[in-house]
Amino acid sequence: MRNILLTLSYDGTGFCGWQRQDCKDGKYVRTVQGELEKTLAKLLGQPVNLYGSGRTDSGVHAAGQAANFFSPITSIPPENYVRVLNGMLPPDIRVMESREVPEDFNSRFSATSRVYRYYIYCGDVPLASQMPFVWRIRHACSIDRLNAMVSSFRGETDCKTFSAAGDQSLSTRRYIEDAFFFEQPGWPSGTILVFQIEANAFLWKMVRSVIGSLIEFERTGRSADYFSEVLAAGNRKLAGPTAPPTGLFLWQVKFDGIRRHA
Repeated sequence: MRNILLTLSYDGTGFCGWQRQDCKDGKYVRTVQGELEKTLAKLLGQPVNLYGSGRTDSGVHAAGQAANFFSPITSIPPENYVRVLNGMLPPDIRVMESREVPEDFNSRFSATSRVYRYYIYCGDVPLASQMPFVWRIRHACSIDRLNAMVSSFRGETDCKTFSAAGDQSLSTRRYIEDAFFFEQPGWPSGTILVFQIEANAFLWKMVRSVIGSLIEFERTGRSADYFSEVLAAGNRKLAGPTAPPTGLFLWQVKFDGIRRHA
C-alpha cells in the first residue's frame, strides 16, 4: 500500500465544508472530503478514507489543503494522481500536487502548522468574480493600526475569546507563529487587504472571529492595546462580529516546522 499525499485547492462556495457528512433526510450532503473519497473509490475500485490536515467550514476555500490516502495500486506513479484525479473531479476541486510519503505519515498529526489568509475588499464595487472570495467592507482601513493591534498576537496564547459556541477542543491554547496584514492592488480598482495568520492549530471559527474583531475595533477607533486586553479577558462577548466565510482560505499546511502541543 502506498501512502499518497495530495495538495488540494477548492472553491468552498458549493460545499458544506470539508468533512464528510451523513445524508440528511435522504439527501446527499456535498462536502470536499466526500467528493474526493467518492472519486478515489471509483479510481481504486474500493472504499477510501481520506485524512485531511483539518476541517474547513461551509463556504471556506483552500489553496493548499493537505490530505493523504492509502492506494493499493502500484501502476500509477504518485505524481500522476494530479492528472488522473483532475480528469475525474468536479471543477471546484483541483489537485495541485501528489507525492508518496512514509507509511506513518498523517496529514493532521504530521502537520506542524497551518497558514490561513483572509481577503478583504476595500472599495466601491468588486468584480462579480471576486465576490465569492472576499469580504467587502465600506470603510478604508488603516493597515498600520491593524498591524499595531495584532503585533502582540504571538506565541503560546489562550484564544478562548475567539472560540465559537460548540467548539469541542480540549484546550483553547494555541501557538501563534505569526499574524499580520498586507495590501495588494484590487483589480480593476480598490485595494485588497490580506490578513495572514499561522498557528499550530485553530479553534472552530477562530480566524473569522479574530478578523471580524480586528476590523470592528479599527473601525470604531479602539487603541492598539484594546485587542490585547480583549484577548487576555477570555470573554467571547467582548469580541467583535464573526467575519463571513467568503474571504477565508486555508493557504498552506507545513510539515517541517517545530512541533508544538496538540
